[in-house]
Amino acid sequence: MKAIILAGGRGKRLRPITDKIPKPLIPINNKPLIERTIKYLKKYGITEIIISSGYKSNLIEKFLKKKKNFGCDIIFSTENTPLGTGGAIKKALKYVNEESFVVLNGDIVTNIDLKKILKKTNTIAANELKTKFGTMDIKNNKILKFNEKKDVSNVWMNPGIYHLSKDIEKLIPKKGSLEGIVFPKMVKNKSLETVKFKNALWFSIDSHKDIEECSKEIKSKKYSKYFK
Repeated sequence: MKAIILAGGRGKRLRPITDKIPKPLIPINNKPLIERTIKYLKKYGITEIIISSGYKSNLIEKFLKKKKNFGCDIIFSTENTPLGTGGAIKKALKYVNEESFVVLNGDIVTNIDLKKILKKTNTIAANELKTKFGTMDIKNNKILKFNEKKDVSNVWMNPGIYHLSKDIEKLIPKKGSLEGIVFPKMVKNKSLETVKFKNALWFSIDSHKDIEECSKEIKSKKYSKYFK
């Protein structure tokens, strides 16, 4: 099985870091995001990887060649202009001959158990939503309690990890969003399923604060075993 890593974004909110390097090369505890993503895939036996890149793609290629591709077969599918997540996948699918493939957003750090998603095609992960803010319990406009960040019970978010059938290629636009165009069609056809994950570690590195919090969390006693 092959995996497509979506690694083409500019990461504007991470400037000035991303003025010099692409987002996938941002280090989390001295290990670039792209390295963490590749090692995550290798943990589940996936060593054929297509990197869908765009902004400063040459720096990603240079880094991986220097690291001998971490023992994986790596192909680059480079966007000359931004194609959106759907368009990026459609372009990369010319390298996929298998019946199904995995897609990961290239800016995430997680311990979600990928093998649970690999059991069935057209399955995406669902992660229990955690608030980024403190919450309040309110009754009749009176504040009863302040809460720190916590899970929002039975509200699920899309963490950007998918196991998809090659057959969906016909639904994917040459330019546009996988989540905004393709997934709604699959939902309408009742052809998209999910696996729910509670208490999973998941970070999307979108801000300087995300770098700080993720770096701290993956070193914690609770999660360090997943990131050796």
